[in-house]
Amino acid sequence: MSVVKTRFAPSPTGYLHIGGARTALFSWAYAKRHGGQFILRIEDTDVARSTPEAVQAILDGMAWLQLDHDEGPFYQMQRMDVYKRMIQRMLDEGHAYYCYCSKEELDALREQQMQQGIKPRYDGRWRPEPGKVLPPPPDNVPPVVRFKNPTEGVVVWQDLVKGRIEIANAELDDLIIARADGTPTYNFCVVVDDWEMGITQVIRGDDHVNNTPRQINMLKALGATVPQYAHLSMILGDDGQKLSKRHGAVSVMQYHEDGYLREAVLNYLARLGWSHGDDEVFSMAQFCQWFDLDHITPSAAQFNTEKLNWLNAHYIKTLPLERLADEVKPRLLALGITDTQAPDLHAVLTLYRERANNLNQLAKEIAFFYQTPVINEADAAKHIQPETAAIIEAFVQQVQDSAWTADILHDALNQVVAAQQIKFPKLAMPLRVAVIGIAQSPSIDQVMALLGKTVCLQRLRVLFPNLTA
Repeated sequence: MSVVKTRFAPSPTGYLHIGGARTALFSWAYAKRHGGQFILRIEDTDVARSTPEAVQAILDGMAWLQLDHDEGPFYQMQRMDVYKRMIQRMLDEGHAYYCYCSKEELDALREQQMQQGIKPRYDGRWRPEPGKVLPPPPDNVPPVVRFKNPTEGVVVWQDLVKGRIEIANAELDDLIIARADGTPTYNFCVVVDDWEMGITQVIRGDDHVNNTPRQINMLKALGATVPQYAHLSMILGDDGQKLSKRHGAVSVMQYHEDGYLREAVLNYLARLGWSHGDDEVFSMAQFCQWFDLDHITPSAAQFNTEKLNWLNAHYIKTLPLERLADEVKPRLLALGITDTQAPDLHAVLTLYRERANNLNQLAKEIAFFYQTPVINEADAAKHIQPETAAIIEAFVQQVQDSAWTADILHDALNQVVAAQQIKFPKLAMPLRVAVIGIAQSPSIDQVMALLGKTVCLQRLRVLFPNLTA
């Protein structure tokens, strides 16, 4: 039995988007599941649109997701000699031919066919056939090379996602496999690469279904083994429309920048059109053990931002603290915070991680531990009343000679509330506004214990300068 080999073969004309990342994940997981190999191939033959920045964006996205490849990355532009040799072989064996049609001729043919209500297609005028006399090649038209597609029969394959697909050869014209300048075209490069690299399963988006019969015919002409194909349905946005830029982040790295953990993104992508019973949360190790192509839905998957946020919150709550700290530190640095030793970042994260569903949000919420907060004016106006200063004074008098622990602060809060005959928020909310800058936080006694007595008293005196303690 041959070794399973899958590939991810993006064109570097843009970023690694969600759809591409899902294709890469499924291809990677299928190879892992079967003890095979996963190949990364950069299909950069579209010189006009391919950019080094896009190549790097793809590599960065794959690295962030930790979808490690066993071979590659291979670059098609570095394999031109291989393709040209194969094109010459196709010509020599009669599977391809030179076509001298000018652009003007092809445009006129297309216009004529459209006026007649015929599907626009090349009519085979330069295709050699027994008994057919071709005109002499014109001097002023550099030829393209066309594949001599079979004219009869059907192309059939058992798609691993969509089931049996059958397309008549009469529906396919003779596609160009080498341009007039000699450079090979996308469809031919794919065929040669998949064959030479020993790809056994081609897992890709269903926008490639129309390419598949042509590629199968070329593989057969070369005497190559035809891989199995699995075409993944498109991903729709939250609104049911095709996923696009207007639905938010299209680059995988944008999710990283927007505060998502890769574990959440991977877990979410794994469930986007595939299922394992009712399992919603699982590691990539589990995914690789479970993954198969049988449980991929052939219908379109719908992106659900709310579900992704839920998963992100789950991983923020459960990630090892050391790893969570590593994710949050750069985001704190972006806020101008360089020192996270006092209070201890792990202790702060333990207190706040239950409240966050986003790393950027988490960093912003804990920033007050390490820099003086800006007081929210609306919260201050709501919670700082004429009688508030006396209440805060009573609290400070209660705790100024005590040890500064959460338990002691908790008891002191309750004692002051009882003595002043007020409701708890009358004390807790002003403390929050003064110490944190806003009126929402976890238990204020735990927050103040982490901040320390000196910092808390300094911040209280900003709003209540007449404290005697």
